[in-house]
Amino acid sequence: MRADGKKLVVTNGCFDLLHVGHVTYLESARNQGDALLLGLNGDDSVRQLKGDSRPVNSEADRALVLAALQSVDGVCIFAEKAATRFLAAAQPDIYVKGGDYTLETLNQEERRAVESGGGRIVIIPFVPGKSTTALLQTISRL
Repeated sequence: MRADGKKLVVTNGCFDLLHVGHVTYLESARNQGDALLLGLNGDDSVRQLKGDSRPVNSEADRALVLAALQSVDGVCIFAEKAATRFLAAAQPDIYVKGGDYTLETLNQEERRAVESGGGRIVIIPFVPGKSTTALLQTISRL
């Protein structure tokens, strides 16, 4: 891609229950470059990040659903809680995170992995009121 002057965009996350916030975010991320590679937290790391009741969907199911989206060009499942090794291997031109992060609150090892490879970080605004946690809370009240 780089030889052709194209930009690889990378993002990562759990993406447990796909919702409009995720879809909007992924479309915005993809529009930052020529291809979007999504790093997907594996099941064990989702449990570490979100608690024992998560993920709702297995890593294989989440990867298949995400790969089917037009905005996603590839999915890579990684086992660790942090995306540092994934980012070092992917060497993105652009690393996208949601508006719930800032450069200061972003995992600094992840930040160094991106910036040391010449990549830049783009923060995309968070879609208010759209989250897996909010969706699960709504479901639990039914």
